[in-house]
Amino acid sequence: MAEATEAAAAGQTAMGEGGHFDPKGKQPSTFTAEHQKKQREMLPFDDTRDFEESKKGFIAAPDYMQIKAEAGHIAWDMGSYQWLLDGEDFDSIHPSLQRQAIINMNYGLYEILKDKIYQVRGFDLANISFIKGDTGWIVFDPLTAKETAAAALKLVTEQLGEYPVVAVIYSHSHADHFGGVRGVVDEADVQSGKVKVIAPIGFMEHAVAENVYAGNAMNRRLFFQYGVLLPRSPFGHVDQAIGKNTAAGTLGLIPPNVIIKEDIEELTVDGVKMVFQNTPGTEAPAEMNTYFPEMKAFWAAENITGTIHNIYTLRGALVRDALEWSKQINKALYMFGQEAEVMFSAHSWPRWGNERIQEVMRTQRDTYANLNNGVLHLANQGVTINQIHNVYKVPESLEMQWAARSYHGSVEHNSRAVVNRYLGYWDANPTTLIPLSPEDSAPLYVEMMGGAEAIMVKGKALFDEGKYRHAQEILNKLVYAEPQNQKAKDLLADVFEQIGYQKESPSVRNSFLAAAYELRNGIPEGATPSTSGPDVVEAMSTELWLDFLAIRLDSSKAAGKAFTINLITPDNDEKFAVELSNATLTNIKGYEAEDPDLTITINREDLVQVMMGAVSFEDQITNGKAKLVGDKKPFDELKTMLVQFDLGFELMPGTGTKDLTKEKQPFEQPEPASTSGG
Repeated sequence: MAEATEAAAAGQTAMGEGGHFDPKGKQPSTFTAEHQKKQREMLPFDDTRDFEESKKGFIAAPDYMQIKAEAGHIAWDMGSYQWLLDGEDFDSIHPSLQRQAIINMNYGLYEILKDKIYQVRGFDLANISFIKGDTGWIVFDPLTAKETAAAALKLVTEQLGEYPVVAVIYSHSHADHFGGVRGVVDEADVQSGKVKVIAPIGFMEHAVAENVYAGNAMNRRLFFQYGVLLPRSPFGHVDQAIGKNTAAGTLGLIPPNVIIKEDIEELTVDGVKMVFQNTPGTEAPAEMNTYFPEMKAFWAAENITGTIHNIYTLRGALVRDALEWSKQINKALYMFGQEAEVMFSAHSWPRWGNERIQEVMRTQRDTYANLNNGVLHLANQGVTINQIHNVYKVPESLEMQWAARSYHGSVEHNSRAVVNRYLGYWDANPTTLIPLSPEDSAPLYVEMMGGAEAIMVKGKALFDEGKYRHAQEILNKLVYAEPQNQKAKDLLADVFEQIGYQKESPSVRNSFLAAAYELRNGIPEGATPSTSGPDVVEAMSTELWLDFLAIRLDSSKAAGKAFTINLITPDNDEKFAVELSNATLTNIKGYEAEDPDLTITINREDLVQVMMGAVSFEDQITNGKAKLVGDKKPFDELKTMLVQFDLGFELMPGTGTKDLTKEKQPFEQPEPASTSGG
């Protein structure tokens, strides 16, 4: 991601108004400035406890702001956000978001519980935590990248002395909580059992599989949610709610050797007693909290942070269960929160004192519960998915608490997600059941509205009145009808920019600002984010790889063809029957077809090299590692039917596709999407 941001910033040779990074960029309008002024007056800025807690226990920060990746680019750069500490209020940033962005500037090593628990913050999107055992460190959530995790461990060693890492805990299955594991432990020590790697049940399945099937689309949408192309600026990327940004280093994965299977399970590691609470179906499909009874310390994983999270994450993921999330927080409150004296988590900052801990736990419990119940209350009275975000309101008693603010999520997209979870995307109006595609419906609207000139005049008038959502409604139609109309795209970009400035959630802000950027400039060259690494592909099951081959199949090229292939991997004793029929590729594990057209025998370890793109399947056949018995024609035909998805497809019309994906072997598995940040 750093490469993409650098490429975008480097492309700006001229500046827009008032130092805007984009030559076409605009300052906040008077309407946006007034909106921000009202937020400053309305919100409880006199409650400064979060600032105090975020700085408590500070030990030291390193003398550098950047961390380089092994590949040579900058993996992490806190220095690019230093302008946030200059004391200026920016009307281009929602005041609540600016407050959160300043808190997330904390950078360095912190003591959470004297001589027992430490945390490095500001080295990645997530925090890395160190619990001192009898002989060494137990590391909780080793960040996204090997380089940032190694830098954090080095800082801990410099300040607290040299101790071995004896265990690593993955709290859940998102990449910013396991990707840096190779920066703190050696895989050989894990395989030998010298180092324990502990994870919740289902971890490997979800860490690898959650974002494979739609991975290319998710990665492209991540450009918007995470503002991949936006320079760090008051007009661009300012924060990511649960941390500054995601590190762009080397992502790895070492499989766990200890699995927590029970709802509540106790384990003592290196003299440290831990009680694990499995919380599936909350922030991640595999996740667990941890309580340290002898320390009265509660680790909330990513279930309780300094924000209300995503029920639906904008990059794309299965909709989460707000009610279950609330219930698991409630369970933690009653099991551990009654006596806990410190609560810390994978993001944000700790809270101290039992009263404060219970306050935050109840606030987040009630916000998720009210979201679920309040939305369904309205849905049961006929409010639809296309209305709910304009109708559902968070109760005022919650709205005035910082721990209930929707930074990572937003009330608008989370409320729609609840309706979608229970009732789906349809609003029950037959008009919307089989609608025209926007590029087909838009010309009809444009014609009936009097053409492009009339829409531009009205759109500009609405913009000048501060009616930005009204303006986007008609200008979006024009852009779909006339995707090469740059004046229309520029005006829609101006509208998106003002909406983005006003948004509290950085995911929503980034999406509007990134769309504005692309409408004005197209998709910049070379903007490919690094989303995962070979460890994740290697950990994919053969069945998952075959399933994704079926997604890559171009049905039009498969029309009229049929074959059966048996795939056998002797070293792990697996077998699959793979069929092409009705222009559809299917597979079944544990079976062989009785009369296949072709049988392919290859060890799983050799197939992995094909999946990772290290060698081609043809190479493995040539060197004897893959044996084919029968007719090779189905194998050759299948190669020609597989599409390689490219990352550079349009999200906004008329922005131009770009070739952002390097050439791959026909059977090479593309990287799964990034799950950083949930």
